[in-house]
Amino acid sequence: MATPLVVSDVAKSFTMHLRDGIKLPVVAGVSFSIRAGECTVLGGPSGAGKSSILKMLYGNYAVDEGQIIVSHDDGLIDLATASPRTVLAVRRQTIGYVSQFLRTVPRVPALDVVAEPLVERGEDREGARDKARALLAQLNLPEKLWALPPATFSGGEQQRVNIARGFITEHPILLLDEPTASLDARNRDVVIELIAGKKTAGVAFLGIFHDHDVREAVADRIIDVTVFAPGKIAA
Repeated sequence: MATPLVVSDVAKSFTMHLRDGIKLPVVAGVSFSIRAGECTVLGGPSGAGKSSILKMLYGNYAVDEGQIIVSHDDGLIDLATASPRTVLAVRRQTIGYVSQFLRTVPRVPALDVVAEPLVERGEDREGARDKARALLAQLNLPEKLWALPPATFSGGEQQRVNIARGFITEHPILLLDEPTASLDARNRDVVIELIAGKKTAGVAFLGIFHDHDVREAVADRIIDVTVFAPGKIAA
């Protein structure tokens, strides 16, 4: 589908239960779409609501109002009102997510952490491991680490495992939350190459990149999130 994700008039606030239920508005009137083969970047200062938008699109945060329409399984789903089971199905098949942090089961080798999303989608385990090996090698993670649990790795090494895990599948939509934050220049360049390859294959990206050079290299379009500040009307 040419436009696999459409966000319309989405709003989000948090209730401060320890402060007499005060509501803290985060964003309002969030409206945009992302196209296949495009990398759209959310821009704006820290605290503007960029990560909150990504988490709403992935179903981690509930939506106060508005619609998040995603092309899924030959139909259209509104993630703002979808059941938890449907959200999980969308995550398996349609929307992938790469965060700044790797969360894994203890004692599971890095190779299996990366291969797991493919195995969950029904791929042969050894075939999935072969693809994991190729990605970990491309991201310059030493082979001696592949059989070790990522909890023992440095921050940059863990992030490379995280990126490999996020890029190993063929999700048509990928959400990226500061994927290069812990990487050196060499591996930032690898991530830029990975994004370019996925774009050529028609994947739609929505990302947050505070690294100016990476943002300039990957962004086809930048959305200024400050126009979605509560009470502000976008031009």
